[in-house]
Amino acid sequence: MLFAALIDHAPTFPPASLPLPEGLAEHRRVRESEAGWVVSRFVCPGSKLAELGDEPLRLSVVVDNGRLPAEDARIEAVEAADLDPEVLIDAAREVYCELPLRGELWFRILRLGELGLRAKVRCGGSALPSVAALAQLVQECRRQKVPFKATAGLHQPVRANDEHGFLNLLAAAVFDGDEEEALAEEDESAFAVTPDAFAWRGRSARPQEIAQIREELFVGFGSCSAQEPIDGLHALAMLPG
Repeated sequence: MLFAALIDHAPTFPPASLPLPEGLAEHRRVRESEAGWVVSRFVCPGSKLAELGDEPLRLSVVVDNGRLPAEDARIEAVEAADLDPEVLIDAAREVYCELPLRGELWFRILRLGELGLRAKVRCGGSALPSVAALAQLVQECRRQKVPFKATAGLHQPVRANDEHGFLNLLAAAVFDGDEEEALAEEDESAFAVTPDAFAWRGRSARPQEIAQIREELFVGFGSCSAQEPIDGLHALAMLPG
């Protein structure tokens, strides 16, 4: 439950920036691999939807041209950064609005909740949030019951060289009250994953708790590489095989 469908795969986005045919081929390869269950949707720019043809895919569409995507049964989620949230209502089953981590963050999250929308946070690339700012987002989303997804920068499981780790973000979401400490953790041995629990520094959560958190708070993260996070989990012996 902890890692199931954790990664939305975005191979055509930087820094991978694969051409669409190569990105689709990489997505198929990873999805068909032993750890393919960790990968969820294919993330496609709205401007390239027409190039997908009729390939069977689960899609998350990033609005990159100012226009909402046309109806397509494959679209499960829509993501946008610069559109009025009200425009996005009913654009898909899940709609994620990217939020800047500054100013009155609580109010922006409140508005998303009122509109039935979800939050999206950028954890790397051109915008590397501080531990405190990212912790505030997790806390506010938890308090206001607004699910969120992350994107950018989460290629490694555990925080290193000032780059956030996705295990850290999972721990921050799972272990209420310890968000900053979990996000700042750099000791790989502080985390443990077994079939019965996810643990971090004396705190643990069972599969039912984790499933609820994944559904109601931290849904997952987008990455231009699905293989790098999977390799990182294998290196920590947290995946079978």
